[in-house]
Amino acid sequence: MAQSKIEWTDVTWNPTTGCTKISAGCKHCYAETMARRLKSMGVEKYEGGFSLAVHESALDAPLRWSKPRTVFVNSMSDLFHRDVPDEFISRVFEIMAQCPKHKFQVLTKRAGRLERLSRKLPWASNVWMGVSVEDSRQLHRVESLKSTEAIVKFLSLEPLIGPLSDLKLDGIGWVIVGGESGPKARPMEPSWVLEIRDRCVDTGVPFFFKQWGGKNKKKTGRLLEGRTYDGMPLERAAV
Repeated sequence: MAQSKIEWTDVTWNPTTGCTKISAGCKHCYAETMARRLKSMGVEKYEGGFSLAVHESALDAPLRWSKPRTVFVNSMSDLFHRDVPDEFISRVFEIMAQCPKHKFQVLTKRAGRLERLSRKLPWASNVWMGVSVEDSRQLHRVESLKSTEAIVKFLSLEPLIGPLSDLKLDGIGWVIVGGESGPKARPMEPSWVLEIRDRCVDTGVPFFFKQWGGKNKKKTGRLLEGRTYDGMPLERAAV
């Protein structure tokens, strides 16, 4: 477990690490940069850098956490990567089901594999399942998410690098929007964000605006039309 600076979670849990790029949103992957840094520091878990690795020893960690937490699962990987065995994914879901006092946020770009495995997984009410969508070319991920057995379904529209005018929010319980950050950050237009915000308001979907991003994300901040948006799924209140 590691404390997280991500605004919408408390801690991170990485039973797998490493990944490979599959779409434009992966271009400036923060996790890849971090993995290389951790490898150079001699952190054993990252001795392979950003190559996909499965960590059996990390599986039961949540069982030992006494204080209720909101947990981002695999901030340094993608649980549904093709190189993660089906059986290991099921074991991750079994551990989450055994820890009802925690809320687990699982996020993937591999929505096709998520859809295929969904009926084989032990879905629990404390598992929030999300997909990342960076532009309109990836809206198919939303439809794959909707077809799953997940009770809470959410979208991470980050890094948002294009408009999502055809986004449909039926069946979605939470939306996060954020711009890309870092020295090579691609710009995010305010109109893209406002269109999504307005759609969330109109449909009653909790909306969380994470950041404008850019080269200095602290400077650009996370105010949208003069206010912050910290919407969360209602289930969080039960933690």
